[in-house]
Amino acid sequence: MTDAVQSGERIAKYLARAGVASRREIERMIEGGRVKVDGKTLDTPAFKVTGQEVIIVDGITVETPEATRLWLYHKPAGLVTTHSDPEGRETVFDKIPKEIGRVISIGRLDLTSEGLLLLTNDGALARALELPSTGWTRRYRARAFGTIDNAAIAKLQAGITVEGIKYGPMEVDVERETGSNIWLTIGIKEGKNREVRRALDAVGLRVNRLIRIAYGPFQLGTIDRGEVKSIASRILKDQCGHLMEPGHVFEELAAASARPAKRPAKRTMGGAGQPGFAKPVQFLEDSNTRGPRSRPDPKRADSKRPDSKRPDSKRPDSKRGGPKRADPRDGAAETAEPKRGEGRKFAGKAPAGSSPGGKPKTGFQLAGKNRGAATKPAGSTGRPGADRKPRGRS
Repeated sequence: MTDAVQSGERIAKYLARAGVASRREIERMIEGGRVKVDGKTLDTPAFKVTGQEVIIVDGITVETPEATRLWLYHKPAGLVTTHSDPEGRETVFDKIPKEIGRVISIGRLDLTSEGLLLLTNDGALARALELPSTGWTRRYRARAFGTIDNAAIAKLQAGITVEGIKYGPMEVDVERETGSNIWLTIGIKEGKNREVRRALDAVGLRVNRLIRIAYGPFQLGTIDRGEVKSIASRILKDQCGHLMEPGHVFEELAAASARPAKRPAKRTMGGAGQPGFAKPVQFLEDSNTRGPRSRPDPKRADSKRPDSKRPDSKRPDSKRGGPKRADPRDGAAETAEPKRGEGRKFAGKAPAGSSPGGKPKTGFQLAGKNRGAATKPAGSTGRPGADRKPRGRS
């Protein structure tokens, strides 16, 4: 045996990855003298190959293992889940499309059972998903003749032994009763031969229809009867990657890694928010020239209408230092606004803080504090008619 063969892969594992059968079944094939390597018939599974050899199983040359794939198949009733049937009945593999190549089933469904069946081209993956240690729940809908009580349900949920075969705990939910039949939802984790039928028969129910609706995370859903649906490589890796041994290849992921990386799209200049261009102006400075999104400023009198006239800048204004208008309330004329720093002359009593001479101590402060206030004659209260005598009284 050469060094290359010594460092290769065991023949059972290699043929399982090639989709020939499971490891256990391949070992039985080798014991039966059905496997040849480079023209020599093997008599022991303790043999390693590198993939460069010519391997023949049952007279058919085995191709190099392909990327691991998985399919969902809606099995109709009346098909046998086997590659060849001694009685000549139609099998599942006679009905599936030929272009998917050689595949094996993950578990089996009885002749009269229907529903979800998983297919794969990787025997090692099939073996891993069949093991109860994987913990995946197989879920069925069962129509059975008879009735069931709470005691029978509790017995199934705790696990039941039938004819010396112990079945694990089951999930049992009663959906509805239709005449003399009852619909149940059953969940199991082991998947022994005819497990659901035998367990229900032990509690007085005779199953007349059995549909598998889920196998672990994979659902039957709306797949038509007889239809085959491929599972994407990314989903397969997410759900089953931890169950596979190193060396498995996923078709879509391998193709994606072989493609050159895409160059980033060239960024074009232009448009709002693009570099090198100013942001769009929301409000224009000149209200007389309105943009599409401009609106009048309520604080500006000249922005109410585009054609409004500006106020006369020559109008007398106390803040501009010009003479003030007469106050119609008391009839007293206002004095001219003094220049800054000169102070203000008051008639009558001087306001608080002023000097005896009538001039304020700090004319600038008083002028700023009383700016715009009109002078009033002595004795006047500042309210119209406050100094008049009431009528009809002396």
